Amino acid sequence: MPPAGPPVARDSIQIEDAGATSCYVDYAPSFGRGPFAHYICTSVNDAVLHGRPHDYALADGDLLTLDLAVSTGGIAADSAISFLVGDARPAESVALIEATERALDAAIAAAGPGGRLGDLSHAIGTTLTTAGYPVNMEFGGHGIGSSMHQDPHVANAGRAGRGYRLRPGLLLALEPWVMADTDRLIVDADGWTLRSATGSRTAHSEHTIAITDDGAEILTLPSR
Repeated sequence: MPPAGPPVARDSIQIEDAGATSCYVDYAPSFGRGPFAHYICTSVNDAVLHGRPHDYALADGDLLTLDLAVSTGGIAADSAISFLVGDARPAESVALIEATERALDAAIAAAGPGGRLGDLSHAIGTTLTTAGYPVNMEFGGHGIGSSMHQDPHVANAGRAGRGYRLRPGLLLALEPWVMADTDRLIVDADGWTLRSATGSRTAHSEHTIAITDDGAEILTLPSR
C-alpha cells in the first residue's frame, strides 16, 4: 500500500472545533521514522499499532482500529477502538476485539487509590492469556498528562501487588492489544505501522482514566 498524502484538513477542523489540538501531527518519537504527520492512526487487519493512513479501500469484514490522541486545556487524552467494517463478522476477529475490550474493562475495574500498577498489568495479561492469545511486552499503556506519553509504562502483563502505587490524580492510558497467533511485531515500510509478524489479525482497545478517591474515572467515553 503506498503512503498517503498530507493529513486531511477536515480532521484538523473537527479537532479544533472541539477546542483541542492533535498529539500526532508533529510527533516524532524514537520508535517512528520522522514526524507521524497525520491526525489519526488507522490500523487494518494485521496492523495493530501506530498505523499510518494509506490509500486502501476498506472491504467488508476488514478489522479496523482507530487510535486518536488530542490535548485540550493542557491535558492530553488517548483512546482507541477496534471494529469490523461492513456486515461480515468473522468469528476470529470478533473474539480478538472482545478479548481486548474485556482486558480493558478488567484493568479499569482494578484501578483504585492504594493499588499497584502491577494490578492493572495482571488484569490485562490474565484476560488475554486466558483467551488464548500471546502478549507482547514491547508496547503497552502509559502515563499521560501535559503530554501524550509519560511515565509510568503500563505493561500488558505483570504481577499483582507490584510496581508503582496508584494515587488520586494520576492519569493513565490503558491499552490492551493483541495479535491472533504471535507476540512478534514487524515494522511496515512506512517506518511507523506495526504489524503482526505472521500476518494474523489484531485488535486494540484503549481509554484514558483518572485515578480518583473512589476508583477510576474514564475520561475518553464517547459523548452523546
